[in-house]
Amino acid sequence: MSRFSKIYLAGPDVFLPDAAAFAAAKRTLCAEFGLCGITPFNPALDMSLPAHQLWRKIYADDVAMMRESDAVIANLTPFRGASADAGTLVELGWFLGQDKPVFAYSNCAVPFAERCRIQAGEPMPELTVEDFGLADNLMIEGSLTLPLVLPPDGVSRPFDSLEIFRLCLETVAGQLGV
Repeated sequence: MSRFSKIYLAGPDVFLPDAAAFAAAKRTLCAEFGLCGITPFNPALDMSLPAHQLWRKIYADDVAMMRESDAVIANLTPFRGASADAGTLVELGWFLGQDKPVFAYSNCAVPFAERCRIQAGEPMPELTVEDFGLADNLMIEGSLTLPLVLPPDGVSRPFDSLEIFRLCLETVAGQLGV
């Protein structure tokens, strides 16, 4: 087993209606590539806790999982906007700050600048839109250990498709020598 065997699977997948099954499917795919997928989904979490306690518990649990992980694979598919999920980006930055490998994929084939222009609706036309032909903000893509894995045919996949995640796993396993 590679020294990078524990992979934290960051992303907004926890918000899917079938989050538990989706997390299990991702862990199964990781195992096929000799990796241990750690998903920030805790079905045993006491959802009856007051909100101010619950969110702190979720945060603490996620950080504990990140600490025990060797690397991260982040789902950077746009979520609730033109860019990746804000929480996922915090996790990505945490791994970068720990000098741990950062890998990522996106099911979206539409370039970041195009998504921004569509979403923004030009509320302030004098503002520029970052347009380097990247899939997301340059600071996000610049933080990755390997290039962002995207649909190779240029066609976006549904948010919950695991096809591009599988391609990312192939790339990561090859890079890590698993």
